[in-house]
Amino acid sequence: MVDERPEEPTEGEGDPHQSEAADSAPVAEGDDEGSAIVEGDAAAPAEEDAGVTELAAELEAAKDAALRAQADAMNVQRRAEQEIEKARKFALERFCGDLLSVVDNLERALESSGDEQGSAALAEGVELTRKGFMDVLAKYGVEAVDPTGEPFDPETAQAMSMVEQPDAEPNSVVAVMQKGYLLNGRLLRPAMVMVAKAPSGEA
Repeated sequence: MVDERPEEPTEGEGDPHQSEAADSAPVAEGDDEGSAIVEGDAAAPAEEDAGVTELAAELEAAKDAALRAQADAMNVQRRAEQEIEKARKFALERFCGDLLSVVDNLERALESSGDEQGSAALAEGVELTRKGFMDVLAKYGVEAVDPTGEPFDPETAQAMSMVEQPDAEPNSVVAVMQKGYLLNGRLLRPAMVMVAKAPSGEA
């Protein structure tokens, strides 16, 4: 009697389906790894571009901040220079203002001495003193304001009275009771003046 038991597969032989599954598994794994590498390579340049853009923006912001700081420093320096220049020009303002009363007294003395006999020498001495005094004031930027015959200017003169003066233009200065003075172009004291007004008969 012949033994008809099925032959057992020898070593190296097996189920064809198992062989196909074994062959396909490594291939699928290899494809996944390849895809991951490709995606990683594509993401790296994008990250680098984003970093470069961010650094460029930070650099631009730093430049703007530096320019603003430089402009602020220049403005502060310019204002400081202007304040120093003003302090230099007008440091003597109060001093010069106090001296003006001395000039007024000298001028009054000249006016009164001219009416007295034998006072010519005195008048000459006072005039020389006044002139020397005014020269010193002019050296420091002080100048007189005498608007006689000029249109009244409230910026440099103070009207003490209005008078009818037929031969004068209305609103013009007909007399200066006290001179005004400027210090480096800035009003130190306004002139006290009389201003002409239109005759009452005119409309």
